[in-house]
Amino acid sequence: MSLWDELADEVAVATTIEALAKNGIAATVVEDGVAAKVKILEIIPAGAQLMNMTSMTLDEIGVVKEVLESGRYEAVRNTFAKLDPEKDGVKKQQLGAAPEWAIGSVHAVTQDGSVVIASNTGSQLPAYAYGAGHVVWVVGAQKIVKNLDDAMKRIYEHVLPLESERANKAYNITTGSNVSKLLIVNREVQPGRISMIIVKEKLGF
Repeated sequence: MSLWDELADEVAVATTIEALAKNGIAATVVEDGVAAKVKILEIIPAGAQLMNMTSMTLDEIGVVKEVLESGRYEAVRNTFAKLDPEKDGVKKQQLGAAPEWAIGSVHAVTQDGSVVIASNTGSQLPAYAYGAGHVVWVVGAQKIVKNLDDAMKRIYEHVLPLESERANKAYNITTGSNVSKLLIVNREVQPGRISMIIVKEKLGF
C-alpha cells in the first residue's frame, strides 16, 4: 500500500474537522460509503439543481447513479445531454460553473484546514471556488495530510500517475494527464456554503 493510501487516524481526522470549521467549512465524519450516501441525501434537498463533478469517489458509493437516474434532483448532466455540443458550448460552461449545488471530491485536505483540488481541464474549479451556491465534498480519510507540502506531494506522486492511467483507459490518452490547474481553498467566506463528508475508508485516489 502506498503511503498516500493510508487512512488518517482518529486524532488527525478530529484535528482536520476542527481546523476546517475555523476556516468556514462544515465537516463531518462517517464510517463508510453507505453512510456517506445517506448523509448526502440529508444535506442536498430534493428537487435541487445539482451538478455532479467527475469523481471516482462518487462512482464508488453509488451517488452518480442516484443523481442521474433517481429523479430526486434536477441533474445538470442530464440537461447537458439535451444540448447541442457545438451550438450550446457556452451554455454548458455556464451551467457547470454556477449550479445551485455541486458535489464531488478533492485530492488532499490538510490538518490545518486547507483543501486542494488538481485538474487537467479546470472544469470543476469555478463551481467549487465561487459559482455554486452550495458545495458538498465526499473525501476518503486517506486524503488527509499534514500540510500543503504533503498535499502537493500527494497530488504529484500519487494522484497524477493514477489519473494518467485512468485517462489512458477511459479516453486513450497515452501521453498522460496533467496538473494543469490547482485550486487551494484556505477559507470559505460564505457561511454554510461548503460541506465536507470525511469517510473512514479508502475512496477514490
